[in-house]
Amino acid sequence: MPFQPENSYAELDARLSSSCSPTKVLNPQWIAFNEPLAKQLQLPQSALSGAAGLATFSGTAVPDWAQPTALAYAGHQFGNFVPQLGDGRAVLLSEVLDHQGSRFDIQLKGSGRTPYSRGGDGRSPLGPVLREYLVSEAMHRLEVPTTRALAAIATGEMVQREHAQPGAILTRVASSHLRVGTAQFVAAHKDRELLQRFADYVIERHYPHCAAENSPYLALLTAVIDRQASLIAKWMSLGFIHGVMNTDNMTLSGETIDYGPCAFMEAYDPAQVFSSIDRRGRYSYQNQPAIAMWNLARFAETLLPLIDQDPDTAIARATAAVENFDAVYQRYYSKQMSAKLGLSASDAATQQLLEDYLDLMQQQQVDFTLAFRFLGDADNIRSAELFQQHQDWQDWYQRWRQALAQQHPTAADASVALNSVNPAYIPRNHLIEAAISEATNDGSLELFNRLQHLWQSPFVEQPEASEFMRPANQEQQVKRTFCGT
Repeated sequence: MPFQPENSYAELDARLSSSCSPTKVLNPQWIAFNEPLAKQLQLPQSALSGAAGLATFSGTAVPDWAQPTALAYAGHQFGNFVPQLGDGRAVLLSEVLDHQGSRFDIQLKGSGRTPYSRGGDGRSPLGPVLREYLVSEAMHRLEVPTTRALAAIATGEMVQREHAQPGAILTRVASSHLRVGTAQFVAAHKDRELLQRFADYVIERHYPHCAAENSPYLALLTAVIDRQASLIAKWMSLGFIHGVMNTDNMTLSGETIDYGPCAFMEAYDPAQVFSSIDRRGRYSYQNQPAIAMWNLARFAETLLPLIDQDPDTAIARATAAVENFDAVYQRYYSKQMSAKLGLSASDAATQQLLEDYLDLMQQQQVDFTLAFRFLGDADNIRSAELFQQHQDWQDWYQRWRQALAQQHPTAADASVALNSVNPAYIPRNHLIEAAISEATNDGSLELFNRLQHLWQSPFVEQPEASEFMRPANQEQQVKRTFCGT
């Protein structure tokens, strides 16, 4: 299939986006380029590397295949509705079709002011760009639906936040940038015809099977609920904390988007919060499923005029769909977590084993990732060390081994199954911060490149990289993360 740039969303309605070119930068330089992703997207050779690619992905020159636009959307931010947000520092270059005919957005992030900047400079410091590049690509390798990183460019300019920092631009790829907040923005126009065209567009782009349903818009709601339930279960199974689950940060495609104050939990604590702006724990680890359901209720509200002409009937049908989220989520979560124990059944006995293990992890402040990874060892030496040979752990371990033996004929089979779902490496906060510090202060990308390479194979243990498996020590701990906007 030949390279086919398009702008289908921008053509849907002029009220949903604004033409907006990126701002040229002083002295762009390559930080990273994801060549396999570029080839998947069938970008022309001129966009793959070299001077032309550098100009494109720094926003210094707009290629002939791009029609840059900034997208409008609304959103509930920490529960408070803001009727217009939009891409305040991002520009969508184009939509492209990959070699399988799947549609993707290519977006520059940190490329200057847009009509939605609300007084901001539209720029990004280097740190958030490196963080999103590393974490989004690691999430992809961890088999979590996510936006991807295509390129990172240093701008050669300084960005003023708390203090002056080097600037950078990220090129982000997504199956779309449509969010719950986008649907809220459309619904706020109170134009039923526009709402229907938008919903039809989402169905065509992401959920074409819904078009054939008797109630396609209820089917759309159900499909988004299912996709988000699966996504949140994957987050929870990895100890991932998004940090800012506003409705404008929840995609309709079911991809993880925006890696500002995100973090992977180390010592297991269901109430864990990292984001510096989440002062009340609204988006803590344990609250993520409930917040997802709350966000989906906001999406359901936007679709009410399409679900049924009778308002009471529409509300009843949408409410039933949203209230089913918890059951759908629990099915995905049970499947994910049972697999992390090497067990296929999610019956009461398996559930009890899981709950008891999590309780032990919390009591002893054991690292979430290693607690599951070390279960794949042929012996129990590393697990025993994690739990300090605690008697409660030994009792649990024997119960678990008995359950495991019933489902795996050999210990080797069990190890393969366990190590295929429990990563050895995750993007630990202190490692990301060390890479950012090295790049910002020393101009070195050595650690950034090493982490990028390591996290391409997170399930494969590498003896020479054992230091990157370990959680942060007391001096290395990062207890607060920041948006960087």
